[in-house]
Parts: sequence; C-alpha cells; structure tokens
Amino acid sequence: MISRIRSAAICGIEVIPVDVEAGFSRGIPGMTIVGLPDNAVRESRERIRFAVRHAGYEFPAATKIVINLSPADLRKEGSAFDLPIAAALLAHQFRIHAGPRLSDFLYAGELDLDGCLKPVRGALNLAMFARRSRLKGIVLPAANAAEAAYVEGIEVYGFNDLRTVMAFLLNHGEFFPEAPRAFAARPETAADFKHIRGQYTAKRVLEIAAAGFHNVLMVGPPGSGKSLLAKSLPSILPDMTHEEILETSLIYSVAGMLNNRGNEMKNQRPFRSPHHTISDIGISGGGKSPVPGEITLAHNGVLFLDELPLFRRSALEVLRQPMEDGCITISRALTSVTFPARFMLVAAMNPLSESGRDDWASASGTQRYSCSRRISRPLLDRIDLQIEVPRVPLQDIASTRPAEASSRVRERVNRARKIQLERFHGQIEAGVFANGRMGNPLVRRHCELNAESARFLHTAVERFGLSARGYFRVLRTARTIADLENSTQIQTVHIQEALQYRCRRFFDG
Repeated sequence: MISRIRSAAICGIEVIPVDVEAGFSRGIPGMTIVGLPDNAVRESRERIRFAVRHAGYEFPAATKIVINLSPADLRKEGSAFDLPIAAALLAHQFRIHAGPRLSDFLYAGELDLDGCLKPVRGALNLAMFARRSRLKGIVLPAANAAEAAYVEGIEVYGFNDLRTVMAFLLNHGEFFPEAPRAFAARPETAADFKHIRGQYTAKRVLEIAAAGFHNVLMVGPPGSGKSLLAKSLPSILPDMTHEEILETSLIYSVAGMLNNRGNEMKNQRPFRSPHHTISDIGISGGGKSPVPGEITLAHNGVLFLDELPLFRRSALEVLRQPMEDGCITISRALTSVTFPARFMLVAAMNPLSESGRDDWASASGTQRYSCSRRISRPLLDRIDLQIEVPRVPLQDIASTRPAEASSRVRERVNRARKIQLERFHGQIEAGVFANGRMGNPLVRRHCELNAESARFLHTAVERFGLSARGYFRVLRTARTIADLENSTQIQTVHIQEALQYRCRRFFDG
C-alpha cells in the first residue's frame, strides 16, 4: 500500500501543490527520496529517522522505503517536507490509508531530532493556498499557527511535536483549531511631521509624493533633515487596504519575517532602508533559491536609499525596470520567479560641491562626472520630484511654534487618493491606483490642459530641455497637485509647482 499526504512547495510567493507518497517494498533496506529534492530535503532522511524514534515509534529500518514528491519535475526545496514525510511513514505503520485528516488537510513543518516541530517560512501563503484548494484545514508547527490563523475559512492546527500530530491523525483525543485572528489597527509611528521644524518645501513635496505615489530625490548638506523627512513619510501614507495587507504579508511570510514580529500582519506600509554596500541580489532578490530582495520587501511602501551616489551603479540600475512595471522577474537555470515590487523610491544625497555652498552650480566637472557614473540619467528621469533640502535656519530650530502633525497631512492625502481611486476604477487590477502609476495613454486621457497651461508647459519643456519621459512626469505631478486642491482641471499654477520640483539640472551630461 502507498500512503499519501498533502503538502505544498513555495516558488517565489506562489504555492504549488505537492503530494508526498510513501511506498514500501522488499529490497535493500533504506529510504530514498525522489521527485527532484534539493539537499535540505535529502538530508531529511536522517532527521526523520531520529525524530520518529524519539517520538516513541518504530522506524521501519528493515524495509525499502521510497518517498515520492509529486509532481516529479518541480524542484523541492527547504525543510517543510519533514513533517508530511514522517506522517506518511507513520500513517502506513498504523495502516491509515484514507480518511479526512489525510486527504482534507495540508501538512508542513520541520522536525528536530527529538521530534519537535520548528517553524517554516511561508505559513501564510500555505494557508491561503489551502483555502483556495477548498481543503478543510492545515497542520503546522505551533509557532506558525497564529500567522496562518489570519486566513478565514479553514481550520488551523498548530502542534509542538510529531507525537501530537500522530494523535491528531489517529483521532486520539480532542483537538481545537487556532482561534481566527483579526487585523490589528495601524500603529502610530515615532517619526511624525510635527517633530520636523522648518523644511516646508520638503514636507510639501513629500505630501505630493504620498498622494500620488511619486518618487523623490532630496539633495542637501548633512544635518539638513533628509533622513528624518524620509522616515516620517510612512506616517502620511494612506492606510493599507485589506488586499494590500495580505499581499505584503505574503511577501514577509516567505521571507520568514512575520515570525520575527510576533506573528503580526504587515498592517503598516513597509519602510526599507538598505545600506549603500548592498549587493545587486540584495536589492533585486535572487540566489540559488530566489528569495525577495529589498525592492520586494518595500512593496506597497517606501524604499529609502540614503547616500545615493555611494550605491553600486549596477545595484541602482536594477531599480529601473521594477519602477516602471511594479514587479521583477528572476530567472535561474531550473526556475523563473516573479516578485511584486511596487514601491515609492525616496533617495537622498549630499551636494556635489565641497565649497560649503548648498547649490549644484559650484560643483566641479570632476565631481559631477564621478557622481553621474553612479547615477544614470534614465534613473533620474524616473524620479518625479527632485528638490534641494537646505540647512534649517536657526529661528526655525529654536521656534516653539508647533508644526503640522502627520495626521492632518494624511487626511489631505487620503482625500486626494480617494479621487484617484475613483478615476482609475477598473484599472486597479492592472496596477494603476495613483497618478504616479499612470502610463502615457492614461496621462493623455486624464491630464488634459487648457490653452494657457499647455502653452506654458511647452515653453518650459523647450527652455529646460525636458525629455519625453520628463514631460509626462510633470503632467502626473501636476495632476496630483490639482487633486490635493480638489481641482478637476489642471491649472497653470499646478504646472508651475510641478516644474519647480522637476527642472533642476543636477548633471551637465
């Protein structure tokens, strides 16, 4: 007889069903695992042998055992197959070849040598897959149960050891599923606009960026507050929708980062700030078994790159395609994985000049050339808002006048974002939910100008030498400024403000 247990493999953030089959026959004693297993799966033979014996069961050492992981053409990776393999072996030993707890539940978990269950990555993804597959429930290590319990419509059982799992399979005793969990309220962030003195232009730009999902570059001397401004940006971003919370949490579950945060869902927009020494793979994701990189961990949130010119140019060029498409595809010899990567890029850098002045005009040609070798013109073209952040005047630092709180700014951002959601109704599934995500055809449709505004913009394009991409990005920004003022028509004043944040000649070439 053959014992079958349902399990699953994670490829990127997608889940693929896997049937774990245990066959027994006469022959040379030993256990063979087939079905394209990686080293971690092959090594499970020794873990399972010790775990079964420590759990108090007899391991069939005098029998030839073949474990088949079906489908056989899919590479199986990780240690989550320990539990289903051990359960399949013991199900045959106890002559359990059918029943709802075999066929209607999905099993995943790593085993210690003493039979205890250790948590695995992607528990939330597995639970979502179990619900889509119309299974009754899922059996996981106890440390993963709270994470999976956010998925409604299935029973989640978390166990501490193999012996308890077998008692569940044998229906020995009464077991209760994990209580369903609800999303927690959005937590308040420590960084708030009310703590930032002065910098009114920079805060205005971040408000526009938050309202329209635009990318930002801030240039200013050390100590001007660029990092604090960036860290305060999540406090004015709109609340995450139910779909965004699930989508972001699936990424963090695959990365193994939900368990490190008390099993709480990602109900606050991510803020990722990698160091400038990060590698290309660290930014994009990948590896032998592709895992999410920083741009995917920043999905639905902010990717902050401080000291932008210090990043490797190759790492920065990785950003270009995801900034346009909202996803990144990583291809390897045996697999191709697509990760979501829809993020707001916020970059900061010091001025090129070493003369003490804050403007770019005093930078030498050598300084500009050195910086432009790291930051390409195509990357700069994809950043809608480019501003200088000067030093804060002493009177602003010493002022006791309270600054505007993030909660009030967020109210305006939410109103503007609501207008955009209504505008792009029917396009949200295609990734268009804000002005910053509009393609050129949508810009032409939703950013019509009157004669005066069009004439002004055309003059500015010729004077400042804007590229075609720059032309459309000015229109996107102007549309967001108009939405913040609840204006259905883009006026000349909106074009003027958008150009103020765009037409800065950072590099001569």
